[in-house]
Amino acid sequence: MLPLVGLVVLFYFLMIRPQQKRMKQHQAMVANLKRNDTVVLNSGVIGKVVRVEEREVGLEIATGVTIKVVRGMISEVRTRGEPAPANDAKK
Repeated sequence: MLPLVGLVVLFYFLMIRPQQKRMKQHQAMVANLKRNDTVVLNSGVIGKVVRVEEREVGLEIATGVTIKVVRGMISEVRTRGEPAPANDAKK
């Protein structure tokens, strides 16, 4: 009986707890979406947020092309101000 309890505890700390932590981080990331954020969808599509609604997000994937996506399909929010390359001289 004791090995079975130990196995359940090990399963909880190695599988269930990390998954819950990732889920909370994803929910917080999606809840903090705002206009002009660059996001990546689960399918790999990259776009800029143009409209934020309760359950959906308007995403501009090309100039003049806007699609609606479900918030849960956003896998990553990229920063708006990514640093420029060191050899790029801005004038």
